[in-house]
Amino acid sequence: MGWIEFDLRLGDVHSLKEKRAIVRPIVNELRRRFSVSAAETDSLDLYRRAGIGGSLVSIDRSHVVDVLDSVERWMADRPEVEILQAHRHLASSADDEDDQGELPFG
Repeated sequence: MGWIEFDLRLGDVHSLKEKRAIVRPIVNELRRRFSVSAAETDSLDLYRRAGIGGSLVSIDRSHVVDVLDSVERWMADRPEVEILQAHRHLASSADDEDDQGELPFG
């Protein structure tokens, strides 16, 4: 599993409506282009800032890293946003040593 979170500063934006007009297409394009789950995740009430996150699950760790690299490059090329911070996380079910048993179904 992998996910990436961006803290973004938006360009010439003066309202939440203008912010949505920038953020919504970015989130939709992340989903379409990279087949990741994506959403606005932070700074919902601030019109010049946005938090956007994307995640994916794969059996192949290198595939997750490649997709997150592509997402980060694509986001850096967006002229309407400036990346203030980007945080990446990788995990697997083997990372949680306390969860060794199976959960009952039903």
